[in-house]
Amino acid sequence: MRTKVTLVLLFLNVALFFFIFKFERNWRTERASLEARRRVLGPEAADIRSLTVRNPAGVLYTLNRAGETWQLAQPLEWPANPTAVSRIINELQVLEHETSFAVADLKTNGQSLADYGIDLEKPKVTVAFGNTPGATTTQLILGDTTKIGNRLYLLSPDAKRIHVVRRALADSLALPIDQLRADSLITIPVFEARTLRIQSTTRVALHREPASPRWTFDTPIVARASKDDTERALNELGALRAKTFVTDTPPATLPSAAPTYRITIEGNNRRETLLLGTPVPTSPPLTSTSSTKTTAVTTDYYAQIEGRAALFTVALPTGPQSLKDTLDQAQERLREKRVLDFDPAAVTAITLRAPNTAGQPTLTLQRLEAPANSAEAAPWQIIRRDAGDTAPQTLPADRAAVQRLLEQLNLLAAQTFTSDAPTAADLENWGFARPEREVTLTLNRLPAPNPSAAGNNTPNTLTLQLGLASQRDNFAYARLLGAAFIYAVNPDILRLETPTTAAAWRERLLRELPSGARLTTLRLTDLTTNQSVFEVTLDDAGRPPATAPQAPALTTLVTSLRTLRAKQFPQDGFTDKVLLLGEDRPWRYRLDATLALPGAAVGAPAPVTTLLLSERFGGTQQLAGSQEFNAVFELEQLVVDALWSLTYRADPGPALAPAAVKK
Repeated sequence: MRTKVTLVLLFLNVALFFFIFKFERNWRTERASLEARRRVLGPEAADIRSLTVRNPAGVLYTLNRAGETWQLAQPLEWPANPTAVSRIINELQVLEHETSFAVADLKTNGQSLADYGIDLEKPKVTVAFGNTPGATTTQLILGDTTKIGNRLYLLSPDAKRIHVVRRALADSLALPIDQLRADSLITIPVFEARTLRIQSTTRVALHREPASPRWTFDTPIVARASKDDTERALNELGALRAKTFVTDTPPATLPSAAPTYRITIEGNNRRETLLLGTPVPTSPPLTSTSSTKTTAVTTDYYAQIEGRAALFTVALPTGPQSLKDTLDQAQERLREKRVLDFDPAAVTAITLRAPNTAGQPTLTLQRLEAPANSAEAAPWQIIRRDAGDTAPQTLPADRAAVQRLLEQLNLLAAQTFTSDAPTAADLENWGFARPEREVTLTLNRLPAPNPSAAGNNTPNTLTLQLGLASQRDNFAYARLLGAAFIYAVNPDILRLETPTTAAAWRERLLRELPSGARLTTLRLTDLTTNQSVFEVTLDDAGRPPATAPQAPALTTLVTSLRTLRAKQFPQDGFTDKVLLLGEDRPWRYRLDATLALPGAAVGAPAPVTTLLLSERFGGTQQLAGSQEFNAVFELEQLVVDALWSLTYRADPGPALAPAAVKK
């Protein structure tokens, strides 16, 4: 039984194979043959490199392919719109007929080519193409449209058959010249641009540094160029479009003969030059507006592309901060306004000096090594050497303050470019004989050779000098040591950002108790009377009793003592008296806190930490002093408010019972 089933299945498989081999293959071959027969054109349309479209009036347009790009040769020499040309070429290569019939059969039916709108002497539309630029070898003649359906008649290249084809071919061939030509003028993209040259009343040349996004001026000065502004200008140039082509009334002087602006961009082994001539006389400035704001102000200019005879007009944006403004003032508009060029992460030390202030010590902020296996940024320390000291003093630095300084220096920008070639008298007038400030950055690497940083800067340092003009104005003046350029900058860089006192950079966090440590007692003493203001014993968790007067204020005070933080440091080091409201005054209070530290020996005396406190002044300010931390600092507002409650606003507690009152 199983043998019979196996034989039957084997027979069926053989029959199926024979059916597929004999009949299915023939069907597919027949379909492929049918498809091939429906194609109007054969291999001659596979590689079209020239194409001409004519009508009885003459040549409508001629297209030639050079490499991978198409060019209009007639009626003007101009790059072609690749999308429009691709549509035409694709229609020709995949052109199929719905039906076709032989021309020789027309006489039998009493018809002629004229009945289908095909005139061999003066055809309505002729499309000729070939495989060589400038030469055509294949020709198609288009006739009338059919009475039914969106079709038209077409005479085959050998003039032996009439095909009925879709009308899409005629539509693609009938595109106007404005749609066939490319409207872009500069085709080199920003990422490819290597040089930019602008010639008007002055000559400006920039180049991109090899393997770098940086741009540098070559002419008229050697200086850093702004990457953002340069690439914005390149984008705006690339956005320019040919508005109209001039064929009837050209200007007296062509842009190629005497350009107002000559703009050249070089890319990878190619160069494009846009020549802008005089403004079009009949074109006043045009303001394009929207419902919310003015979007553009433009003026039409005559223009040409170097190497092309075509004359056209282009709408050039004008007005402040426009492309025309950039072209007119390229030396300033495209220049890098940032005074310093460095990577903040590469800075290892910052040295602050005040040469114009006698006796002011040099202050150095030094980056330390980051803790091993730590995600935190590396800490900083202050190094200060006072006159007469044999060894420098070091203090922890406020990392946030140093980071802000680096950000401000990195963003320091010229408000105006004061001078590129100052005289000795100019330098003295702008305060560089004895600068107000010198800021030296020590780096483990420079970003690139800096054309503005030649001279006395060593390979791994940058020194910024800041001065004030003898005739005081609203600017500070900056220069890079060894460079000629003088910049006018915001004076806040002097007044707010670069103090040379250690107190300005000191770490605000003075102490943070370990998790196992706790406070056991607090005592506040009024030093003017040597009387205790309050004394409280804390529980085992380091908290004040819930029944204690002003318990919330005591809790705030305990928390602040565990993590002791300064709002700011008004002076360097601890002193026995504190400067308040213009006069030296003694400390008003002493706050003693007893500590219980983990691992302390049994019976050992408990350590006591002490803060001296001033009176509250200015409504919201109060100072504290610590010999332990050698600091006088301003308390944070929460602590000031808590101390106010515990001193001047303390609850005296419940009134004594009458029996307890002394008689």
